[in-house]
Amino acid sequence: MEIYLIRHTAVIGSKSICYGQINPPLAETFMEEAAAIKAKLPTDFDAVYSSPLLRCKHLAAELGYKNIQLEDALMEVNFGTWEGKPWNEIPPAELNPWMADFVNMAPPKGESLMDLHHRVLTFLTKVKASQNQKVAFFSHAGPIRSIIAHLQNIPLPNIFDIKVEMGAVILVIFENRESK
Repeated sequence: MEIYLIRHTAVIGSKSICYGQINPPLAETFMEEAAAIKAKLPTDFDAVYSSPLLRCKHLAAELGYKNIQLEDALMEVNFGTWEGKPWNEIPPAELNPWMADFVNMAPPKGESLMDLHHRVLTFLTKVKASQNQKVAFFSHAGPIRSIIAHLQNIPLPNIFDIKVEMGAVILVIFENRESK
């Protein structure tokens, strides 16, 4: 089985605001980025799954894929009450403990990295059990890093060592449903 992990294109405000499950506007470079991604992808997927967030589902639709299945498991981490706030406006009393243990600690009304990791791996296991041979996941840095960390036995505290650029296309191959 081949699974293509596709990160969405650039969004406005990506460096300054905390965004996980909100829908920031797409950057003006969307069409150029989409064309570059399309050149890296096959056209004959057995299944196409997308995060329901606009930056992913809009990309999958723009690339012309039909029967896109929206999948909550592919959503970015939920930052709860921090969503949409500038990072420098999050109270240090909330931010610092989370930064010290983001794997297990969730932002207020949000989810931890461990929560994200469990939902993503549960979905990956389901997809691997299917009869599909070529699958696309339109997703975000968090879920993609989570899958790579799992496959490469990278401890979750080191997940940010995994670089996943905007518009990245990463192919994962499972032979006999084991990763390669």
